[in-house]
Amino acid sequence: MIKIREMLESDIADIARIEEETFSMPWSADAFHDMLVRDNMTYLVIDLNGQIIGGAGIRNILGDAEITNVAIKKSYRNKGYGKRLINALTNKGYEMGANAFTLEVRKSNIPAILLYKSLGFTEEGLRKNFYEKPREDALIMWKRQSV
Repeated sequence: MIKIREMLESDIADIARIEEETFSMPWSADAFHDMLVRDNMTYLVIDLNGQIIGGAGIRNILGDAEITNVAIKKSYRNKGYGKRLINALTNKGYEMGANAFTLEVRKSNIPAILLYKSLGFTEEGLRKNFYEKPREDALIMWKRQSV
């Protein structure tokens, strides 16, 4: 059974391991703990039959929500979990008062870019040499609420 819910302190070790397998410069357990105590931030996890298989965070700043990271365990990628997670995260962002969402993604991460585009995000900018290990540009993507 799939459950997408807010991260608990007991989930941090699992999320930190998924971050390590996903990113060249992963967040620390302390960074995830920080998300638990801030009012303008939240982190959602995907719980599949009691196992944490992914997560994503959001920071709401005056109605603009930054998606801080999205990580799915390698063996569960390309199965629709990321899409479900981002949908839940944007819904949570709307509840937090956000009306626009932004994120950075490696320019070479085509699967993620295609996922974000399928969810209504558009490319609106470029951050030169944003990523390290390896050095790479980041696409800036936005999803804005229609008026």
